Amino acid sequence: MLLLNLIRRLVLLLPCLLPCLLPLALAAQPASPAAGPPRPAPNPAWLTEQLRESAVLRHHQVGVSLVDVATGQQLFGLNEERYFTPASTLKLLSLYAGLKLLPDSLPSLRYVLRPDTLLFWGTGDPTLLHGDVPSRRAFEFLKARPEQLFYAAVPAPPAFGPGWSWDDYGYYFQPERGPLPIYGNTVRFYGRPAPQAPRVLPAFFRPLTAPAPPALPNPAQDHVRRLPEENRFLVFAAARRWVDEVPFRTSPGLLLQLLQDTLRRPVLPAPLRLRAQDSVRTLRGLPVDSLYRRMIRVSDNFLAEQLLLMCSSALGPDSLSSARAIRLMQARHLRTLPDAPQWVDGSGLSRLNLLTPRSLTAVLLLLHQQIPEARLLSLLAAGGGQGTLRRAYPGGKSGPWLWGKTGTLTNTHNLAGYLRTRSGRLVAFSFFNNGYVVPTGEIRREMERVLTLVRERL
Repeated sequence: MLLLNLIRRLVLLLPCLLPCLLPLALAAQPASPAAGPPRPAPNPAWLTEQLRESAVLRHHQVGVSLVDVATGQQLFGLNEERYFTPASTLKLLSLYAGLKLLPDSLPSLRYVLRPDTLLFWGTGDPTLLHGDVPSRRAFEFLKARPEQLFYAAVPAPPAFGPGWSWDDYGYYFQPERGPLPIYGNTVRFYGRPAPQAPRVLPAFFRPLTAPAPPALPNPAQDHVRRLPEENRFLVFAAARRWVDEVPFRTSPGLLLQLLQDTLRRPVLPAPLRLRAQDSVRTLRGLPVDSLYRRMIRVSDNFLAEQLLLMCSSALGPDSLSSARAIRLMQARHLRTLPDAPQWVDGSGLSRLNLLTPRSLTAVLLLLHQQIPEARLLSLLAAGGGQGTLRRAYPGGKSGPWLWGKTGTLTNTHNLAGYLRTRSGRLVAFSFFNNGYVVPTGEIRREMERVLTLVRERL
């Protein structure tokens, strides 16, 4: 009877006790994943020790950021909030710009049709008769049109980006930017043992090619040297066959000559003055991934620069401006980054670019959230597979375990991307090295050693 009375009293008191007990019960529950961003995990002591005690890494500026892709949780950070020169890892921002601002196929040309006249202008598409990512779509379109062709030169940025090295003008990795590139704005030379002359493509430049004087110094052991301000090419004698690619000096007049030479028909200059009745049309070209894949895997600077110009073209047909595309990306799509990038070009050639490791890792998370994983990883260089990582990070029979984008300038070598640990976790990482004086090969090998440990232990 006593027990029964006690139960009855508890039942009567329950409505009064419930408001007090409920907060205590909820506090005892584990936090929901949606309750807020996960807190950073403490840095593993072993990884801090590996980086700080490394005989290779301890003499220069090192920044590392590791984040779990599935949860967004920080796994490790060392100087992740400091700004570094990103070099070509900046191309990941250009990739993100293309994915945000371009459709599924590249805009090859813009044009208007008038009676007996086709007026066309460039969008920045670099693939017209390009040697590595070739497209004949614009070529065949212009060649087959019955109208008279008029080319309009639209406003575009300077041929070289801000902060580029002036004395790299003659090397394959620094062609000039422009609204309508042709042949990748480079000349390809296929060298043969002397005294045979090299084969020259396009053949338009063959009369402008001559043997280098025997007394001309060649400390860099170049095959071909272009004079700084003109399209004259000097070829050094060699005992073996070789292939070289040299940028040519661009101009609207030279573009008209090259178009006429390859199309076998007249192309005349005209101002871009649109009329009220004009309907601006866009000729579509290659699928965007064909450009993204080449740009990222082999770190093609020219494709990255032209990609930003195409992004600008998507914002308005009357001018091309890398800065305009960058401003829009900063204001609209990169506002959530931990630290605002100092971003001035598309390729990372400029030392004016500055980026923190944690912001680049945040871009990797954005890419993974918005692109199917299989497609995203296929765009990157793969360890032991292809691109700039084909000779590093071997994957063995199970395939690659690291995918990324390298970035190298003098005294600078960086790597950013994704690695899959032995436990199956996918980790987004940025690993920056600035200001070293040892050979870059030593930096690469030490980075591979450290990231292999990350794969094994995280």
